[in-house]
Amino acid sequence: MSMTVQLVGSAMILLAFVLAQAGRLGTDTWPYLWLNFVGSGLTAGDAFHERQWGFLLLEGAWMVVSLLSLVKKARGGGAGPDASGAAR
Repeated sequence: MSMTVQLVGSAMILLAFVLAQAGRLGTDTWPYLWLNFVGSGLTAGDAFHERQWGFLLLEGAWMVVSLLSLVKKARGGGAGPDASGAAR
């Protein structure tokens, strides 16, 4: 089960990254932010369960930043620059 969680979480993060790099998904869009938040949450949870503290630090920080961006967007503030790097 642990390997499945790692693969699904990692795939979600990588999918968001690849789509953003290809210009198909802005980094301030709901799908991008949710893919990062859920993907990093899955991998952070697995890292905690497996006591992989360095990986937990990385994925936990990724999850917190994604959550803060989701909250900011929900409040109407946008999540930051879009995929082109231009400020909103």
